[in-house]
Amino acid sequence: MLIQDKKIAIVGGGPGGLTLARLLQQNGAKVRVYERDLNREVRVQGATLDLHTESGLKALQEAGLMDAFKKNYRPGAEKMRITDHNATIFYDEHAENTEHLFGGVFSRPEIDRGPLRDILLDSLEPNTVVWDSQFVTMTEVNGGWRLAFRNGTSAIADIVIGADGANSKVRPFVTPIRPFYTGVTALEGSVYDSEKTVPNIHELLRGGKIFAFADSKNLIVSSKGDGSIAFYTSCKKDENWVTDSGIDFSDKMQVTEWFKREYPGWDSIWLELFINAHVPYTPRPIYCMPLDQAWDALPNVTMLGDAAHLMPPYAGEGVNMAMLDALELSECLFNAEFTDVHSAIGAYELHMRKRASEAALMSLENSEWMHADGALVNMLAMFGQ
Repeated sequence: MLIQDKKIAIVGGGPGGLTLARLLQQNGAKVRVYERDLNREVRVQGATLDLHTESGLKALQEAGLMDAFKKNYRPGAEKMRITDHNATIFYDEHAENTEHLFGGVFSRPEIDRGPLRDILLDSLEPNTVVWDSQFVTMTEVNGGWRLAFRNGTSAIADIVIGADGANSKVRPFVTPIRPFYTGVTALEGSVYDSEKTVPNIHELLRGGKIFAFADSKNLIVSSKGDGSIAFYTSCKKDENWVTDSGIDFSDKMQVTEWFKREYPGWDSIWLELFINAHVPYTPRPIYCMPLDQAWDALPNVTMLGDAAHLMPPYAGEGVNMAMLDALELSECLFNAEFTDVHSAIGAYELHMRKRASEAALMSLENSEWMHADGALVNMLAMFGQ
C-alpha cells in the first residue's frame, strides 16, 4: 500500500475532508483531521444539501454510510416552488408527483449540514479530529511537513491534504492561481422557528425551497429540519460592495432598508424574513477558480473541494464535488498500479481538474442567466413549463 505507515494530515473538517478521513481509515491508513472549530458543537451549520447519485451519494455508499444517511435525510425537502417578486407561484413541485426512487438518476435527496457532519464524525475512529487547530502554515521537514496552528501547537505529517475551503491556506503551497470574482454577491440570513416568526413564508415554503426571480435579482429560501430557515439574496454588485456599501450587517434594520431599496416592488411578504432574521448576516461575494487552471503535482501535498476548485453555488455541485474528490483521491492512494504517492496524486488531480472545470462552467452559466432579465422564464423552462 502506497500510504502504509505514512501519517496523513487533512486540513479542514467539512464534508470533503471528513469523507476522505473515513475512506482512508476503512483501509487502515493513519489519518488526522485538523479543524479550526473549537469543538463539534460550536458552529451553526448552514442550509440543506442535495446529494447526487453519481457523486455525494456514491462517496457515502463506498464509505459504508448509506444506512445512516437514509435515517437522517429529509424526504420532500427538495420540493421547490418557483415564484416571481409578488410570491405568485409559477411552478409547484408540491402539486406534482415528483418523488423519484432513492438512488435513481434523478434522485437528489436533501440532508441538513449538521446531521451529515454528525454521520461522518461518528464514523471516524476516536480522536481522529483535532479540534481548535486553525492551520497557519507548514514547513518541510525530512521529506514531510511540520504543520503549525494558531493555538501554538504543531504536528508532523508525511502527506498533507487541503480540505480547508474557499480561503484555503494549503492551496498556496500547491499553486499561486487565484479565483476571480464572478460579479455576483449573495447575502445569507437565517430565521429561527419559522412557523411562529414568519408564518406567511413558512406556509409558502411548505418544508421545501422557494426560488423567487425578478429584475435580474433572486431570493432563495430553504427550510431546515430544526424548524429554521436559511435565505439568500443575490444580485450583481462590484467586488468591494460589502465594504463600500457602509452597511452594518449585524443591524437587521439597516439590511431591511437595503432590501427595500435594492428590491423595489417586491411584495411585503419577503420583509418577514428580514425583520425577523437572526443577525449578523453573512455577505458572500461569489468567486470561481479559472476553468483552465493547471499545476504540476507535488509528491506529498494535494487539495480537494473548494480549496481545489471553488465555483458558484448555482448548480448544487460544491459539496458533491468535494465528496467525489475524497472518493477518487482515496482510490488513487490505494491503487497498486501507481508506483508512488506522487504519481497517485498526479492522476487524481488531472481527472479532478477536468471534472471540476465542467461543473464550474455549468455553475457560471447558471449564475449568468439567474441574474439576467428573463431569469424566471429560463428557470421555468428547465422544468418544462
